[in-house]
Amino acid sequence: MHLGAFMRPTTIHTGAWRFPGAFPDANFNFTHLKRFAQTLERGCFDAFFMADHLAVLNMPMEALQRSHTVTSFDPLTLLPALAAVTERIGLIATASTTFEQPYLIARKFASLDHLSNGRAGWNIVTTSNPDAALNFGQDAQMDHGDRYRRGREFYDVVTGLWDSWADDAFLRDVEGGRFFDPARLHVLDHQGEFFRVRGPLNVARPVQGWPVIVQAGASDAGRQLAAETAEVVFAGGSTLADGQAFYRDMKQRAAAAGRDPAHLKILPGCFVVIGDTLQQAQDKRALLDSLVHYQSGLASLSIAIGHDASGFDPDAPLPPLPPSNASKSGQQRVLDMAARESLTVRHLAQRLGGYAGVAMVGTPTMIADTMQEWIEQEGSDGFNVMFSDLPAGLDDFVGQVVPELQRRGLFRTAYAGTTLRDHLGLPRPGNRFFPA
Repeated sequence: MHLGAFMRPTTIHTGAWRFPGAFPDANFNFTHLKRFAQTLERGCFDAFFMADHLAVLNMPMEALQRSHTVTSFDPLTLLPALAAVTERIGLIATASTTFEQPYLIARKFASLDHLSNGRAGWNIVTTSNPDAALNFGQDAQMDHGDRYRRGREFYDVVTGLWDSWADDAFLRDVEGGRFFDPARLHVLDHQGEFFRVRGPLNVARPVQGWPVIVQAGASDAGRQLAAETAEVVFAGGSTLADGQAFYRDMKQRAAAAGRDPAHLKILPGCFVVIGDTLQQAQDKRALLDSLVHYQSGLASLSIAIGHDASGFDPDAPLPPLPPSNASKSGQQRVLDMAARESLTVRHLAQRLGGYAGVAMVGTPTMIADTMQEWIEQEGSDGFNVMFSDLPAGLDDFVGQVVPELQRRGLFRTAYAGTTLRDHLGLPRPGNRFFPA
């Protein structure tokens, strides 16, 4: 199986920074972040996956003041620093197609791939936070469908720019005085609906050809974008049945798009809470969730459903919701969970303030059992692991769960290659302008 570590750059649980023994300052403490990355590398993880936001989270101050992810490093500043203190683990950064420019993103990820010797990955997001628009000279968020059309064109431009130079373009002929061969340079000259980009890119072709493409959208538009472009899909869902349905759909879409389904890896987010006994793990989860203030959870609920939930009766079921311009798949996951578990608004808020997706709570053997079931029943190709707390939750997973997976022959005991594509078993893309 494949294992990524979902870091923001720390953990996702809203109460985790308050947990006994946690590092409350980890988001801005490079010493801690270096330790996390090196621990993951000792555990042979495929990648360190860093989420990102382009605005302070859009929630009331009563909730915002309790969030440990209110600020964090820029991913494309942090990951090059982590590249210098690691050797094998992949480094995946989130970058928005709605508020960034393709030339700059192509340049930054190509640079990261060279600096890391082929370990870069780009998580394509279209950004649903409406407050982000206000930071980029816009009065309102772009329509959902427009964001995905722009995202598709953005991908075409970036990958075209990565192919600006043939792999053998740089002669570095000291005697003859020629540094590169002009015949091995392509000017993109893209003219599209959203972008006009001449090119070429002023960075050599990435070590991996292209950094690995990751996508996390689960709406129909998001799934189609992933099927056409992505090599790793960071999936949501809550149950094995959800995972199996998503897995089948994505593999079928990839095949319909003319791609090899084996080259599309499905990695659902997986929140892991480890204990020596089941009761100990359950008690730890309960303590974590108890550290989520109701106002913070309510703000997370409002973001997830795309509507202000502050006026809802906390002890009643979630009322019917109108459509939203926010993440459609995110809203549907909340609705499904509320219906499936008969949750009140209060309980739903607390769950969302912690984590509401796939959760594995138990002993290392129980967690390995569940992961094995997902792999064998085609619910996923692995997981993007979210740790309950840091550093202890990460240390426990690497020290206890990873050896159990290795004992079963489910996970590598050493890296077989040097690049992120090597770890994921993905081919190196050919250059569209300079065929081999």
